[in-house]
Amino acid sequence: MALPLLKSAVACTDFSRTVQPYIPQLNDLPQQIYQSATDPQALKQLYLETSPLISAFAFSLFLVPIFLVSSEINRNYSQVDRVWSLLPTVYNLHYVAYAHAKGLPTQRLDSLAIISSVWSARLTYNYWRKGGYQIGSEDYRWEILRKYINPPLFFIFNIFFISLAQSVLLFSVTMPTYILLLAAPIAQTQMTDALFTQVLLGCVFLAFVADQQQWTFQTTKHSYQSTAKLPQNSKFSAQELDRGFRTTGLWSLSRHPNFLAEQAVWVTLYAWSCYVTQTYWNWSGVGAVAYLILFQASTWFTELITGRKYPDYKIYQQKVGKFVPKLWGQGIGDFNKDLAKKER
Repeated sequence: MALPLLKSAVACTDFSRTVQPYIPQLNDLPQQIYQSATDPQALKQLYLETSPLISAFAFSLFLVPIFLVSSEINRNYSQVDRVWSLLPTVYNLHYVAYAHAKGLPTQRLDSLAIISSVWSARLTYNYWRKGGYQIGSEDYRWEILRKYINPPLFFIFNIFFISLAQSVLLFSVTMPTYILLLAAPIAQTQMTDALFTQVLLGCVFLAFVADQQQWTFQTTKHSYQSTAKLPQNSKFSAQELDRGFRTTGLWSLSRHPNFLAEQAVWVTLYAWSCYVTQTYWNWSGVGAVAYLILFQASTWFTELITGRKYPDYKIYQQKVGKFVPKLWGQGIGDFNKDLAKKER
């Protein structure tokens, strides 16, 4: 049996009943897939008889050697980055497809599938227009890290973090969807589900606006640097562009409004699973917590680089919150006033 028999919403969060009994399936799955590879009907039956959580986790592990080998051959460590915007939605759509195949109620899951697809479209588009899918494109932070880590240690880092941890992370942030799948026959769809979908869409929209504001600034800055002239209809002064980083719009409230919205998506999904199962916390929150930790670490490293490149960035850090706006001290918006005085 691929799904446990549960009688209450709270039981959907019981790790000993919803996960632990199915862990042995992970060991048998590779051989079963190999034996059924030429028989579509057998593969379908295997898919239905395997816990959707285990099959999703197995796929995340399957990708690890692909990421590792391709990154080492190409000496390009952004292999996971290229599918970052796609994999969570692949896992979410997998859970939705499984629920449909099992004949479970899917209204809640269908809404999530749409939102997840919109999330992917926004992030994929932003990554594409920044040149992320161009041949040879790589996150500049990997190159900087390689300068401080010797090749043998970086290879180990590639195995356990870049290839393994990141792949598993992109699976783990969608684990609350498995909880929602289990709760589908028990917890009926309510008006609060619509509220969660609206919050999720709001987070995606916020990230889109932040990305667009940053894109407008960066493209204007690059044009200004290449021609030494302000583009026509520029929304920014020469002083703002010379400063090097955006401090207006959403970026006057948060140093990383796009990151704030990105993290909020997965925290909201986890909160949704808690609400539906009438719990204050459950094991599927591990993915969201790990996501938050990763963003704390990566943002710290990014700002370390930015602070060395732009002297005024340290003032920006003091005046504007990293993710959440500061509601105390000199107040929101005072940063630009301070810099204007400094520039005069």
